Amino acid sequence: MNPLIVANWKMNPQTLTEAEGLFNSVKRGVKKIKNIEIVICPPYIYLSAVKPYSHKAVKTGGQNCFWEESGAFTGEISPLMLKDLGCEYVIVGHSERRKYFAETDEMINKKLKAAIKAKLSPILCIGETKAERERGKTEKVVKKQIELGLKGISSFKLQVSRFSIAYEPVWAIGTGNACDVEESQKMCLFIRKIISELYNSALSKKTRILYGGSVNGKNSAGYIKEANFQGLLVGSASLNAKEFIKIVRAAS
Repeated sequence: MNPLIVANWKMNPQTLTEAEGLFNSVKRGVKKIKNIEIVICPPYIYLSAVKPYSHKAVKTGGQNCFWEESGAFTGEISPLMLKDLGCEYVIVGHSERRKYFAETDEMINKKLKAAIKAKLSPILCIGETKAERERGKTEKVVKKQIELGLKGISSFKLQVSRFSIAYEPVWAIGTGNACDVEESQKMCLFIRKIISELYNSALSKKTRILYGGSVNGKNSAGYIKEANFQGLLVGSASLNAKEFIKIVRAAS
């Protein structure tokens, strides 16, 4: 199972020219790197522009999607639209969606189901806030997010969709204060245990678990080689082509 390295550009860059240049630079820099699956998730409006540049070494994904295929939902993007633009992946339940747009676990569950139905590979984001960690509620929060997020989804559908989970402690995202390798490894094992209890050990072993939260070229190798994560969800560092390529190389 090859590591999955995902670049979440969020609401960046500011121009189409920059987006095309960044995507092209990454593509050139990773073309000789093997045994790594790379996914770029740009803002929606850049997806059609980077599509001609994408190839088997670099895939594209959406940063979010709605749970309906079409309809009167102003401002939303359906999984089928993402699929039509060549996306193979979609991020669901990112902490910024939960915080700024009040997304609940129930809403995220509907999005997961819609993504799987559209034959996209969903990346479910989970993670605790600083306050929740300080109160000793990390495992309780993470378990609840997984249980409610996956409610009503069979192990068969998850396996076929190549579903993955990204553990992103909210307090580490964009702060430069990454979760240390030892602590992140404990969470990786805990998440795998939950999947095994909800479904079975076979699915647990096949599910890629990613780490996200202040990932950079210096700490990325530790999460893959020491903490045993099967990938990374990279935020701000993915906006620097050289840094992102360094992360991909470290993971390989």
